[in-house]
Amino acid sequence: MRSAPLLMMAALLMGCATQDRLTTVDTRSENVGHQRLRPDAGGGGGQIQPYTLAASEGYRMPQLHTAPDPVVGERDPRTSLPPTTVCLQVVVDAQGSVERSMPLTDRSECSAGRAPENAPLLQAAQEAVAMWKYSSAAVCHFAAGKVPADRGDCRGAERVEPVAVTLQYAFTFEVVKGQHVVRAQGR
Repeated sequence: MRSAPLLMMAALLMGCATQDRLTTVDTRSENVGHQRLRPDAGGGGGQIQPYTLAASEGYRMPQLHTAPDPVVGERDPRTSLPPTTVCLQVVVDAQGSVERSMPLTDRSECSAGRAPENAPLLQAAQEAVAMWKYSSAAVCHFAAGKVPADRGDCRGAERVEPVAVTLQYAFTFEVVKGQHVVRAQGR
């Protein structure tokens, strides 16, 4: 009789050991690719004034070298979302760091950024671009008559002046069967 409680305890412990454990798995997968937007011919995007180069100057574009992707995660619980594009105007300082980003909504392809339900998409994009790093843009000052054929190459310049720039990016978010997909334009 004394062995009955021990057998009962052993059976209970064995039952516990064979039960499946419930685990939570995040089934959302998020992918991103993006491309920089071309400046709007209508002068949108905060009315940025272009700089006109002198005959002895060249311009080196900033080069994006560190660019984590936007991650929406649990902040947006939608399980279905058709392709939705939100845009950012990104200010890159003369050292190549992102100084700030602002929603860009004055272009027709960026109008979804005005909708309150898309705030999590804008937030994810802004958090990602805040970590982006560039090699700095620069104005290359060449000696008169010594401007190379490729004015974007500062080698041989008398002076290289790093400059801040403003760039525009579009991010297209989509949720299909609970999986987040992000395509970005501008990178």
